Amino acid sequence: MFIGHHTSTLDAKNRLAIPVHYQWLLDKGVYITQGFDRNLLLLPSDAFNEILHRVKQMNMADPTARLLFRMLLGSAAKLDIDKNGGVQLPNELLDFAGIDKSALLIGQGDFLELWAPKLWKEQEISLNNVEANANRFATLTICTG
Repeated sequence: MFIGHHTSTLDAKNRLAIPVHYQWLLDKGVYITQGFDRNLLLLPSDAFNEILHRVKQMNMADPTARLLFRMLLGSAAKLDIDKNGGVQLPNELLDFAGIDKSALLIGQGDFLELWAPKLWKEQEISLNNVEANANRFATLTICTG
C-alpha cells in the first residue's frame, strides 16, 4: 500500500527516483496521468487497468464522460522503471502540474499523487483546517470495520 509522503528531486532529464519502499509495488509497471487537483497520478498497472475498465463502461455519448476519457487517458503514459528505480516523466505532464525540480510523492493507498511543493503547501493548509474538516467529512461514513 502507498502511504506517507516523500520528497524527491528530478534530474536534468526529468527522471524521478521512486523510493525503494514503493518500488516493489510498481514491479508490474507504472502509468502516469493528469490528476484532478493540478497534480499527477502514478498508478501501478493493476490500478490503471481498473480505472480503464471502469471508464470503458461509461457512456461515450455523455459529454462529461468524454472529458474524463480525455483527461485520464489522453494524458496517460506508460513509464519504464530503470535499473536505478527511476522513471522519466513527460514534460507536458510536469508543465501541467507545475513541477520543476522538486516534487512530493503522496501515498493514496492504491496509487501515488505527485505534487509541486508550492501546490502541496496549499493542500496542506486546507487539510490542516480542523473546523472545516469536521464539516467537510461529516456526511461520509468513515469506519474501521
